[in-house]
Amino acid sequence: MSQPAKKGPGSGGEEPTLEGRLRRLEEILGQLEADEVELERAMALFEEGVGLVREAERVLSQTELRVEELLAGGKTAPFEEKDG
Repeated sequence: MSQPAKKGPGSGGEEPTLEGRLRRLEEILGQLEADEVELERAMALFEEGVGLVREAERVLSQTELRVEELLAGGKTAPFEEKDG
């Protein structure tokens, strides 16, 4: 179901799950709330967080569409995450 995504440290080459994205967002928030984060590091973390939020929104939108189709009795193709 997952497709290759941007490779990062420890990513294993696979796109993280929605839950994995949310966990990473929590980590980023914790780091940004720390008192001694340099501006460059804070901006890099913020940028990563924005990307994760956009990816999560895309997955949720695709899932919502599939649920609506199923409830309407329509046939759907198997769910696959696609790069946006």
